[in-house]
Amino acid sequence: MRTATEDYPLGALGGTAGGCGPKFEYAERQPRAPSRQAHRPWPVVFLCSCLATAPVTLAGQVAPKVFSHSDTIRGSNTPQRSWWDVSFYDLHVKVNPTDSSITGHNAISYRVLRSPPAREMQIDLQLPLVVDSIVQDGLELSARRDGNAFFVTLVSPQQRGVTKTISVYYHGKPTVAVRPPWDGGFVWARDSLARNWIATANEGLGASVWWPNKDILSDEPDSQRVAITMPDSSIDVSNGRLRTATPNADGTTTYEWFVANPINNYDIAVNAAHYAHFSDEYQGEKGRLTLDFYPLDYHVDTARKQFQQVKPMLQCFESWFGPYPWYEDGYKLVETPHLGMEHQSAVAYGNHYKNGYLGRDRSQSGRGLLWDFIIIHESAHEWFGNNITMKDQADMWIHESFATYAEGLYTECQQGKKAGAEYTVGQRKLVRNDRPIVGAYGVNDEGSGDMYDKGGNMLHTIRQLVDDDARWRGILRGLNRTFWHQTVTGKQVEDYISRQSGMNLGKVFDEYLRTTMIPALEYKLHGQKLSYRWNNVVRGFAMPIKVTTATNRYGWIRPTTGWKTMALKLDRPEDFRVDENFYVNAKDLLKPAADSTTVRKGL
Repeated sequence: MRTATEDYPLGALGGTAGGCGPKFEYAERQPRAPSRQAHRPWPVVFLCSCLATAPVTLAGQVAPKVFSHSDTIRGSNTPQRSWWDVSFYDLHVKVNPTDSSITGHNAISYRVLRSPPAREMQIDLQLPLVVDSIVQDGLELSARRDGNAFFVTLVSPQQRGVTKTISVYYHGKPTVAVRPPWDGGFVWARDSLARNWIATANEGLGASVWWPNKDILSDEPDSQRVAITMPDSSIDVSNGRLRTATPNADGTTTYEWFVANPINNYDIAVNAAHYAHFSDEYQGEKGRLTLDFYPLDYHVDTARKQFQQVKPMLQCFESWFGPYPWYEDGYKLVETPHLGMEHQSAVAYGNHYKNGYLGRDRSQSGRGLLWDFIIIHESAHEWFGNNITMKDQADMWIHESFATYAEGLYTECQQGKKAGAEYTVGQRKLVRNDRPIVGAYGVNDEGSGDMYDKGGNMLHTIRQLVDDDARWRGILRGLNRTFWHQTVTGKQVEDYISRQSGMNLGKVFDEYLRTTMIPALEYKLHGQKLSYRWNNVVRGFAMPIKVTTATNRYGWIRPTTGWKTMALKLDRPEDFRVDENFYVNAKDLLKPAADSTTVRKGL
């Protein structure tokens, strides 16, 4: 997923894809492209309602977002999308660096689930890209355009259960990514020798910023071909395995890659540069996994050293999450001109061969300087984000909370359990509580950037509640096994964790994901008597927590929003602690206000 700026939580600056813009899609076999000059004009109705709002808010309140017609078309499973299920994309794109343009076509194979309403099919392609023609069964079809969506009028029968193919031919200059990977689009960069260095990164904005597809997260192809044509001076590295590299008479080469597994449309990537290539292999839980590395040619020696972190990362994550999900497609790490993205089986890497996050430890614990942030975080998305994928952008925490939590798990694998906890706890200072982590559904709204650090600490807290590391490991592995290669809702993930832990964690998820609150454990110490309750919580919140019930010994208490009391066995009042592995604020009501919100650290 997109990674963080220097002073902002990961992904928090990414915008939604709402507003006016196009998107595009693909299928299996392609007919001959009709001539751009010769094809008859086809009817286009352009509709775009972009709403600008400036709501008035009171101090301390979060302004409600106002979403547009375009947001709904982009983020919802519209009637023109829901009747068909994509099975295969056959994407062919020629990249022209001289004028920053592309030309291509995508053949979209799909299964008919039921009769289409008004015989229409929605295919997305974002402005300023231009559709030249849309063809099915040898016939050129008409379409009406509504912002970034084309509603194609179908002529051929669409019988339930039948697999059909529709091909979209297009060209133009795709949106340039101003600040990748947060602001998505095409990246037209130069390496330090002034040679072309081209990439794509478009998670939030959507894959339709550069190729036509069904631009909704809940529908992935079963497999995909990606054929990218570049000038001979550059090598393209995309997802899956390289089948052929075919020289063309015009001084270009077509690189044909094939992805044998389901894949998020935003994961499909162009990475073109003067790459060196070296390879290795990892003996993992499912046998031999190929490892391929593509640094810029003058970074190959540095990359050989830095990328040695991949094998211990894979060993750690397979232990915690289960087998790497893409043995058939391999694992690749590709140097990019942007910071990084979890492009499935072709992880984008731009951390400048430094440990930490561009050489810094986001947790400020010192623990994050012993590993490369981008290698660890973006690779964790192969499990959470690529293997298990959100159906709706509002549930992006499924990707980012788990990938951020994985950073602490890797620290634990490398430096021990205490060090992993210190790393995760250290990230709490980055939480802003600006708005809830879960966004609005059906409008491509990703919610707060707190999905990273707050969400990771929520999972760390749930681990404490489970209080059994073997069971917790089983839950994480079970998630990847149960939802293997699937798109899911946040509720499915929440319910699975509750069910497998044997606890109803609904209020815990509501508190951390759907409010801007952090639970406040309010308490009073009167000698050896402790009075305590929860405050700043959702109704019905009754999460157990560990505190020192005796000097040097932790025990469970079960606060509610009503006051409870219990006897302690402390040598001194200062021996009272709240276990810092629980993400809460501890508030001593008998302390002066300046001190009362400080969380007392564990032993």
